[in-house]
Amino acid sequence: MPPKVLVVDDEANILKTMGICFEAIGFQSRLLSKPQEVLEALQQEQFDLAFVDLKMGPMDGLEILAEIKRHSPETTVVIITAHGSIDSAIETIKKGAYHYLQKPFDYKELQIFAQKAWEHHELTREVRELRQQVAAARGSDEFLTRNREMLEMLELAGRVAESSISVLIEGESGTGKELVAQLIYQKSPRAGRPFVKINCAALPENLLESELFGHVKGAFTGAVKDRQGRFAMADGGTIFLDEIAELSPTIQAKLLRVLQSKEFERVGESKTTQVDVRVIAATNKNLDEALKEGTFREDLFYRLNTMRLKLLPLRERPEDIPLLIQHFLRKFSPETVIEISPEAAQALRAYRWSGNVRELENVIERAVLLAHNHLVTLDHLPEEVRSTLEKPQSALSLEEMEKLHIKRVLQHARDYDEAAQILGIDPATLWRKRKKYGL
Repeated sequence: MPPKVLVVDDEANILKTMGICFEAIGFQSRLLSKPQEVLEALQQEQFDLAFVDLKMGPMDGLEILAEIKRHSPETTVVIITAHGSIDSAIETIKKGAYHYLQKPFDYKELQIFAQKAWEHHELTREVRELRQQVAAARGSDEFLTRNREMLEMLELAGRVAESSISVLIEGESGTGKELVAQLIYQKSPRAGRPFVKINCAALPENLLESELFGHVKGAFTGAVKDRQGRFAMADGGTIFLDEIAELSPTIQAKLLRVLQSKEFERVGESKTTQVDVRVIAATNKNLDEALKEGTFREDLFYRLNTMRLKLLPLRERPEDIPLLIQHFLRKFSPETVIEISPEAAQALRAYRWSGNVRELENVIERAVLLAHNHLVTLDHLPEEVRSTLEKPQSALSLEEMEKLHIKRVLQHARDYDEAAQILGIDPATLWRKRKKYGL
């Protein structure tokens, strides 16, 4: 729908001219020469913008502003003022007006001003809606997304939750795999029973085997007492195995047995333990490639791959960035509303987010800490985020150009190997250049 504009001015010629001007840029306008008719107009329809003359009778612009704010608080108000009334116009901004437009103004100036006011109005509306969505999801561990493909994935995850089948979640680091696993658990019949998490890449093989399956006293140096493993802790509930592609062949074999027979032995023990555990696994690597390379067991893959959920990287769902920004602003400033400047918002949307949602969260946490006057500006963002808005500069040296190019390739590439391939250099050379430029 085209923007709807209310124009209030007791000078008929100005009123008519403004109406023609707005129609020329596709705005619908309602023209009022009598200020006392404003309340009736507000009760009849909703306006996006209002242009109100400051000096009128029997009601002046300040009184009209108060009426609009009372009856239509979401309307963006612009005050029209003569040169001698600038101080009064500034006072209206303090009372809720968006800006003021000084007489005399020409046709083109009014159109540009109206379009900027409309952009501000739309941005304000979007932020308001995002805050409402964030508030509705707050405390629920909800996966925040507007992306159609991600919403379909979440719907599938909800249906899968009702069963006890194994689930494999794939996605780059920082995309929210653990959160999806948590959601599946919370919606499953096993909710309320144990939910045990372990990062398979965080421990060496000998310690990981003990961590997963437990050990008995004396099983190895340092095993001074019996210890229960994560699978035993998760009995009756769910276990989340993150970075499953990092498992060694030995532990892969033991995991396959748990999935097939629901049994295992602790390290150093011959007694078999029975468990009833649902397994949710996650990986940031391509398991199809791992199968071809022989680093991941085919039979284990098919056991885990009963249901496969794929999470998109943040760069492939840019519509989620504003929603997540508002979520993190509220998370890191729960008591005070923090705004974000249009330039900062533009830079955050343009950045590639190779670290996905986790990287965005860290950037917003830093920005909230640095923000003054409750406003995040471009200066509060890291240099690599700010640089997305930079235009090419002919004055850069060859080294500076190389650094800038490598930085941008690193933002786009999945990993350092792909970055080296794009740059046409070997990984060792890329490592030296990253060290040289501090990238």
